[in-house]
Amino acid sequence: MTTPPPAQAPAQAPAQDCVALTGGTGFVGGHILRRLLAEGWRVRALTRRPDGLPKVDAALAARLTPVQGDLTSEDALAELVAGAGSVIHCAGLVAARRSAEFSQVNAEGTAQLLRALPAESGPRRIVLMSSLAAREPQLSPYAHSKREAEKILERQVGKSSRLILRPPVVYGPGDRATLPLFRQFSRGFAVLPADAGRFSMLYVEDLAAATVAALAPELPAGSTLEPDDGREKGYGWADVLAAAERQIGRPIRTLTVPRAAQRLAAALSAAGALFTGRAPMLSQGKVNEIAHPDWVCRKTALEDCFSWRPAVGLDEGFSRTLAWYKAAGWL
Repeated sequence: MTTPPPAQAPAQAPAQDCVALTGGTGFVGGHILRRLLAEGWRVRALTRRPDGLPKVDAALAARLTPVQGDLTSEDALAELVAGAGSVIHCAGLVAARRSAEFSQVNAEGTAQLLRALPAESGPRRIVLMSSLAAREPQLSPYAHSKREAEKILERQVGKSSRLILRPPVVYGPGDRATLPLFRQFSRGFAVLPADAGRFSMLYVEDLAAATVAALAPELPAGSTLEPDDGREKGYGWADVLAAAERQIGRPIRTLTVPRAAQRLAAALSAAGALFTGRAPMLSQGKVNEIAHPDWVCRKTALEDCFSWRPAVGLDEGFSRTLAWYKAAGWL
């Protein structure tokens, strides 16, 4: 089940141009994959399992080539990028059992991909999907690994070819990270952090559209963009609750959790992860990120050259996401 892309005039893909995509089996990467195909691009997508990629119509599937492997496979990466006009690096780790795993996947994985690029006649544009967390690398191993990935790109790829996207909170159909929050909203009760600051948000289809728009040859490269839904000064939890109440049609009661209790929960989550072998649901680094007062996207001069504009605001985004969760049986 997918939500149709926002009603924006798509850029025409250059004839026979191919995009090499990592992370196409993930939440954000899957939406980017579908957007690329819908706009006429040929896509070569890295995947551990070909059947793990999003299902697309037969007409679109003809332009999709799975490349079996991961960011540690030199042969697969070489096949992925060979002859590609553009590269979108979306693969990454957002939760891990050990801090070192973030660096291994997010930073070293980026280095591995870049090493696979042909020495000559490489891609004209490389788009790195980073995170707004990279602005504050000292807060968490995740944030540090995303900033390290940016630095690796900046060192190894010329300014004329690279572009970094730092999205804020991303939500939408298929997202399991924000699903627990939507479940709470639907039940009329929410547990929220007591000391969270302000933050920007972005509907996933808008992020996919922004990513594809970043391939446009007329867009100057070499910069970092922080795309959001256009809400000046971002949101606080009161704004998010109000939007949720409008969509659900009833008040939502809240319980605020102080930072000390968040740290205790993170410690218990980490202990539980030792027994389950899964990444903890909450980490100390994530508590640091939650407490940071400013996750509002900042505009740059490059915005004037960027054809993309957000199409979906918070109310519509919440409505679409709730509808998708219900149709998929997740709510």
